[in-house]
Amino acid sequence: MGFIIFLLIVSIIIFFVLENRGLLPNFINRKNIIILLVAIFILITFLNSIRIVQPGYVGIQILFGHLNKKVLRNGLHIVFPLIQVKMMDIRMNDYTMSIAKEEGVKKGDDAITSLTKDGLTIALDITIWYKLDPAKAADVYQNIGTDYVQKIVRPAIRTAIRNATVRYFVSEIFSEKRDELSKKIYDELFSSLSEKGIIVDKVLLRNIDLPQKVKNAVDEKIAAEQESQKMIYILEKERKEKERKLIEAEGIAQAQKKITESLSKQYLQWYYIQNLKELLNTQNSKVIIMPFDKNLIPLLNLGD
Repeated sequence: MGFIIFLLIVSIIIFFVLENRGLLPNFINRKNIIILLVAIFILITFLNSIRIVQPGYVGIQILFGHLNKKVLRNGLHIVFPLIQVKMMDIRMNDYTMSIAKEEGVKKGDDAITSLTKDGLTIALDITIWYKLDPAKAADVYQNIGTDYVQKIVRPAIRTAIRNATVRYFVSEIFSEKRDELSKKIYDELFSSLSEKGIIVDKVLLRNIDLPQKVKNAVDEKIAAEQESQKMIYILEKERKEKERKLIEAEGIAQAQKKITESLSKQYLQWYYIQNLKELLNTQNSKVIIMPFDKNLIPLLNLGD
């Protein structure tokens, strides 16, 4: 727009120079030039009144140092030509603080070191998803500025993490209360940043780095717990096997008792004779002597 105004001023100067020297054509006179300049001015004013806010942004209106609290949403807007419109991003963003050199917003080791309830130092890698509240974008611009991430978000993350970790023992953070720790960090961040016009969407606790001595102790504790669970499983298995064998033995005893009670002398004689009949079909047998009782020892000549 400034370039167009510059060309307009240069054109006016050239016009007056050529007019004084009498070099202008007859159809070009001051009246026509004035009409043309008025038309150009109106066009420039109209074009300068148009503001386009892209998706994912809001426009902050500033006129002579005065900030209008009503923000411009995405789309085309007609505003006073002298109003300045500053764009602010309201899309979801992430802020990562990591020990890895190329992962975090700041290069190098940017993990957060914090103390636990038992006085040990741990390092945490964390990612925060956040976005600017569109309704409070004008207040953020006026009170904090466009660099609100460095001024507000980063310090709030560090404070929330240190306030949360000091409530837990290192063994709890490393195992069953990791999700609870993330929830504590989220709650404090959401409470502190929402007042400043920044909405926290999620806290991702990606990695917890413990001192080597603590890692070894935790590993030993976990190994002992796993071994204890293994022994409980083995003992339970042996107990069930013992119950199974007792039930099996009881069944066998009951079956033998039933068989003993059902046997009689006449049945045994009959069963004995039936087996002798089967032996008659044996081709290799010549003579079979089988005791029957004290009074009878049959002698069977089977022949060839």
